[in-house]
Amino acid sequence: MAKQGTTSHPAGTAWELALPEWDPSGPRRAQLEAALRTAIRDGRLGAGARLPSSRALAAQLGVSRRLVVEVYDQLGAEGYLRAARGSGTRVAAGEGGGGADPGPPPPEPLLYPDTGISLFPGAPDLSLFPRRAWSRALRRAVAELPDARLGYGEFAGTTELRVALAEHLGRIRAADAAAGRIVVTAGFQQGLRLFCGIVRDRGGARIAVEDPGYQLSAWTIETERLEAVPIAVDGDGLDVEALAAADPDAVVVTPAHTLPTGAVLAPERRRALVGWARERGALVLEDDYDAELRYDRRGPAGTLQGLAPDVVVLAGSVSKTLAPALRLAWLCLPPDAVAAATIARAGLDGGGPRFDELALADLIASGAFDRHLRAARAHNREKRAVLLEALAAAMPDARVRGIDAGLHVLLELPPGVDEAKVIAGAAAAGVRVQGLADFTRARPGPPALVLGYGLPSIRDLREAVEVIASAAAASRE
Repeated sequence: MAKQGTTSHPAGTAWELALPEWDPSGPRRAQLEAALRTAIRDGRLGAGARLPSSRALAAQLGVSRRLVVEVYDQLGAEGYLRAARGSGTRVAAGEGGGGADPGPPPPEPLLYPDTGISLFPGAPDLSLFPRRAWSRALRRAVAELPDARLGYGEFAGTTELRVALAEHLGRIRAADAAAGRIVVTAGFQQGLRLFCGIVRDRGGARIAVEDPGYQLSAWTIETERLEAVPIAVDGDGLDVEALAAADPDAVVVTPAHTLPTGAVLAPERRRALVGWARERGALVLEDDYDAELRYDRRGPAGTLQGLAPDVVVLAGSVSKTLAPALRLAWLCLPPDAVAAATIARAGLDGGGPRFDELALADLIASGAFDRHLRAARAHNREKRAVLLEALAAAMPDARVRGIDAGLHVLLELPPGVDEAKVIAGAAAAGVRVQGLADFTRARPGPPALVLGYGLPSIRDLREAVEVIASAAAASRE
């Protein structure tokens, strides 16, 4: 029997069938009946799956239409199939999938759960996404992009987006940016992978990471066959003396707003870090994590890259300012690293989503992105104030750490309160939180919670604080 189509079909999509080869020694009708019964029993054809018309299946298999009609009639009489005018022949309800392994359940959506309240950090309020402005920009991109630009190419990203990003980063972040030194990536993690490749190509094997810090960065470095070297972070940011003593080949740092401590890299440490990188011949990846969400001043502090574009790679994205689903990020690179990053980007996936890149360029150039940022800052500033007010009332002996920025705060728990017990107690009441222990690699920190306030509503924030306070009190008993 000729093999056609795919090997499995969710309900309503079985337009072609993957069936065994014909056995020349046996009758084809019996073989087709047996193949369809097996596909239904094994779950490859689930309940409600639509089969091809008798004419289409006959043409696909090279048999007469009458043979297919007889097979459908027989399986219908056996209860495997049902036919209805206007909806074709389908697998009967209750049939299919009985012997199929459903596989593991999907991962639990920690950042955006269907139920309960999530205070996981790094989750922006997706209701703020500027749908109308984005739709208008996307429609313009689809309408105006010439046919010639629908092919492969533009591996570093569309020229329009790289020009727009260079202007935006120079104006908003005081970066030393130029369109020719920007490579657009599919999210920060892909940019980090490109950075790892540059370090490896230069003979490096060890990349330092902040501790406590963003663990996914360390894991990504390790999957790229490099060593992630934890370096302590305190109230002034990364400990540059400890970095120099560890002598890595590169470092990933978040100077504008560290996750989870909320610290800012102090000016003297910025200068020391640049000096170390130049003297060591090392590279610095500046993760500009939620740097544009600063509430205690008119705008965010300037980038480290603006001080030393020869040794600092600036990495940014719109995951916190627009939406993670866009998968739009960028690297602003030293001139001697652009070619390698572009070639590596092409090798990963052949370039990014051109229409989305053009839409983002439109948002930036038109000023719509700036307007959205102002609205997002005001919205998140209010949420942060509500969270701090609720914490002060419910947990006056706890201490909040971190500057007035971003989408999270670090809550140091009172003496005698057990971090793990608070997390478990809150989870039992439907509130998901993370502890400082989730962000450490080399050394334990004080009992603390990392509370994200971007996603929950103001009402949910207040409710979550009450739950956390109760769990903290219970952990002392």
